Amino acid sequence: MPQRTLRFRIRQDGVVEETVEGMIGSSCHQLTERLEDALGVVETSQKTPEAYLSQEVQNETISAEIL
Repeated sequence: MPQRTLRFRIRQDGVVEETVEGMIGSSCHQLTERLEDALGVVETSQKTPEAYLSQEVQNETISAEIL
């Protein structure tokens, strides 16, 4: 599992900048939604290239033949 990192930068004017690394697809928004609600109004949001990727789900089917 890749490392997931949340980085916060608090500017002198009080604006908090949040950067998320290691998340694929919409899981980033799900991870940060409650935190962003607690911090206040989100002024802007910019998706990273990883946000447009989809998580691959691997399913393995095992077939057995009964003799």
